[in-house]
Amino acid sequence: MSKKAVVFIGHGSRRGNSNENFEALVEAYQDFTPDVKVYHGYIELAKPFMGDAIRQAAEESSEVTVMPLLLFRAGHAKNDIPLVLDEVRKEFPNVNFKAADVLGPHPKMAQLAFLRGTETGLLSESSDNSDTAVVFIGRGSSDPDANSDFYKQSRSFSEGRGFQWVLPCFIGITEPKLQEALELMARIKPKKLLVIPYFLLTGVLIERIQQQVEEFNRDFPWVKAKMAPPLEAHNLLFETITDRLSQAEDKSYNLACDGCRYRVPLPKQEDHLGGLKALLMSQRHTFTHNQAMPQEHTHKPIKKHVLVCGNVDCVDKGAIKTLACLRNELKKCGKNKEIIVTRTSCMGRCGEGPTMAVYPDGIWYKEVQADDIEELVETHLIGDKLVPRLIDDIMS
Repeated sequence: MSKKAVVFIGHGSRRGNSNENFEALVEAYQDFTPDVKVYHGYIELAKPFMGDAIRQAAEESSEVTVMPLLLFRAGHAKNDIPLVLDEVRKEFPNVNFKAADVLGPHPKMAQLAFLRGTETGLLSESSDNSDTAVVFIGRGSSDPDANSDFYKQSRSFSEGRGFQWVLPCFIGITEPKLQEALELMARIKPKKLLVIPYFLLTGVLIERIQQQVEEFNRDFPWVKAKMAPPLEAHNLLFETITDRLSQAEDKSYNLACDGCRYRVPLPKQEDHLGGLKALLMSQRHTFTHNQAMPQEHTHKPIKKHVLVCGNVDCVDKGAIKTLACLRNELKKCGKNKEIIVTRTSCMGRCGEGPTMAVYPDGIWYKEVQADDIEELVETHLIGDKLVPRLIDDIMS
């Protein structure tokens, strides 16, 4: 038996050439990693079905990782694949099954989309792209999680590259639609318009996008749009797949850190790379700080910060007594280390004093006297309920 196997799961299509393109991609990854036995299966519309492909891999390997070659998590990745994998696990109790994540938002995939854009001649890694607008197109899903991840990838694609405009949109299922995005671009009238179809492979939706771009160029000749090819086979794609497979091996991997500027060199953010060093320094600081100061750490986060005006007008109306009563009341109930009180200079509320502001709540109280303090502490500072009769303003 082979020790390790990877089963790539595709959606499947009624069009034979679409399935052939998927299988060619799988074969290309096999060439990229010849030490791993690779299989493929489909969720629907084509054979072999994913269950059959996983079973075949389990018969020939002691360790099987299922890798959905899907761009984002939606119903197939969340429901269909896990249900089938659970069935096969019961049939092969001696095989170690693992499930990798979908490709998802990833800086290498964003870089690949940018490279496909350069193939149109409109973009350059080194030149100014401020005269270029981009329509970034996804398939669209009924799952809001998948749609939000698409927007995240769109932002990752645009970050640091200085485009005039990057507009995410969809070809189907959800809004905004490609047609709406193109019409908006006709109004903006950018010097260059690049259409990026964020699709793994070519297919019927790519053809539909191409048709709409051609109609746009015919109807709005003052803006010339060029369409990039889909992502397709590339080392950046294969490296992303390898990342996901590695994460499936590492059971401790549970952080959504793929786009973190401290872990990957994002465009124009390279100086931030090296988060591990920062993490180690932070840990060392915590350790040495605690060694030097065995008492409760002075950096402990506070829950509220109360500002009391100590300027002349408020002092004349009793602010010093109010301030003293507030501090005493907080100390009496043991909250003086998590609710900090600061005497300030004029806070611009003259005539309404004594004035008190509570942050981060953004609540401003007026005419606060010493007799009001017990109620304010118990109701607001501890109970998180407002004292309406004293409210002057609520900051948004």
